[in-house]
Amino acid sequence: MATGLRARRFLYPGGEKVKGKRLLVNTIVLTMSSLLLRSIGLIFQVFLSRKMGAVGIGLFQLVMSVDMFAATIAISGIRFTATRLVSEELGSGREGNVPQVMRRCLIYAVLFGCAASSAMFLMAGTLAGNVVGDSRMELPLRILSTSLPFLSAGAVFGGYFTGVCRIGKSAAANISEQICKVAVSVLLMSRVRDGDTEMMCSAVALGSASGEIFSFFVALTLYIFDRKRYGKACQSESGITGRILKTALPLAASAYTRTALSTVHNLMIPSGLRRSGASAQGALAGYGTIHGMVFPVITFPSVIFSSVSELIVPELTEEQVRGRNDRIASSANLLLKLCLIFSIGIMGGLICFAGQLGEVLFDSRQVAEYIKLLAPLMPVMYLDSVTDGMLRGLGQQLYAMRVNIVDSIASTVLIYFLLPPFAIYGYIFILYASEIFNFALSMGRLAGIAKIRQHLSDIIKSGAAVFCAINFTRVIVNIIGMDMGILGLVIGITLYAAIYTALVFIFSAITTGEVRRIFSAIK
Repeated sequence: MATGLRARRFLYPGGEKVKGKRLLVNTIVLTMSSLLLRSIGLIFQVFLSRKMGAVGIGLFQLVMSVDMFAATIAISGIRFTATRLVSEELGSGREGNVPQVMRRCLIYAVLFGCAASSAMFLMAGTLAGNVVGDSRMELPLRILSTSLPFLSAGAVFGGYFTGVCRIGKSAAANISEQICKVAVSVLLMSRVRDGDTEMMCSAVALGSASGEIFSFFVALTLYIFDRKRYGKACQSESGITGRILKTALPLAASAYTRTALSTVHNLMIPSGLRRSGASAQGALAGYGTIHGMVFPVITFPSVIFSSVSELIVPELTEEQVRGRNDRIASSANLLLKLCLIFSIGIMGGLICFAGQLGEVLFDSRQVAEYIKLLAPLMPVMYLDSVTDGMLRGLGQQLYAMRVNIVDSIASTVLIYFLLPPFAIYGYIFILYASEIFNFALSMGRLAGIAKIRQHLSDIIKSGAAVFCAINFTRVIVNIIGMDMGILGLVIGITLYAAIYTALVFIFSAITTGEVRRIFSAIK
């Protein structure tokens, strides 16, 4: 058994330390790096919104919707497959097979990446002119197609670093990508005249492609040094190629279906808004406001539990292989409770500061209105993300994909019928219906596997804490007369977070035993 895996443990009742230092350290590293990435991304998004306007943001979001489908074909399930197979080889004491797993995963990735790149490059004109109906998308799509082979190969390295719990190296590649993307985009956009939406989108596309390529070479270099730790391959390679295909292809097929539906319904949104009476520019602006301005703000805090969701996959896989169901149940219940308390706090923060977030970041009251409308969805959205991560770790990735496919089909149908009469508010209703439906099915499956037990009292206590925190914060801010510029906004959010955290403990939303278990792991 690999030494690194011997150290990994979970939390279970009794206050014993069963979650290893490696998982804790990797969670902190991934969370901090993800916070940095999200911060850079949010600042960049604010820059883009001011440089390109809502219409330009909307057009670029359409470009990225098409690129997302091409990227899904390029990756074709290989990131999760690399994580799963590397974890299995290490967990079974066959660490010498890891380089073989990586070589074959890379061959798979390059084949699919090149196929996706060629198809997107050749079909860019048809997609832009005939499918979407906006020829300005052609050049950005061609530019983005060049990075797809690097994206797919980079996904293999990302899966590897997750599987071996060396998250710092994956974080380094991701940070280098983001920095390169922003630097190239800003440099090129400074040379484009205002109002030239096509060239603005092309500049950002070139920046994104440059970031993907640069990130690939960083990850490759880190992997070359890292692979030296493995010895000779075992006599039995355990049918590596067959296992790759068996894991990746079903995931790929499900991902194709889901992402295709997601792309279709994203492309349908501006069309539906136009049928509601909005102009073509107005429809793009509405779509860009929701997806390019509101979503980056409301999903920004999710990075904390997104990190845990990614890292929990190899951990749960190992515990399941060893038959430690009690530890799986204990860890899942504690993680869900922490996510619930956290996400309710985020909901309250968004409600409390919606107006300031919209005005300070985007100078838009409309953004503030949409943030406030979507804030109550955050607990469901965050919990669904964590639940999906745990299902993948427990080998239920195909079930999670089927749920997502059904969800996408239902959302596409609702978009077709609800957007024309209800416009953007119909879309907000669809977001609620989609997230609740997806979460209910995923949680039902997880509860049947891991004996999930969550209590209504926890929700009530957290709700009371967030209600009091919102009102206490507003009173203090009004008494002080705090100016809500960017500094005032940061201070206000920090104040709210401190008050909410204190009230969570005062109302006993977290028990003393759970606090001891958390500090036991940290210690």
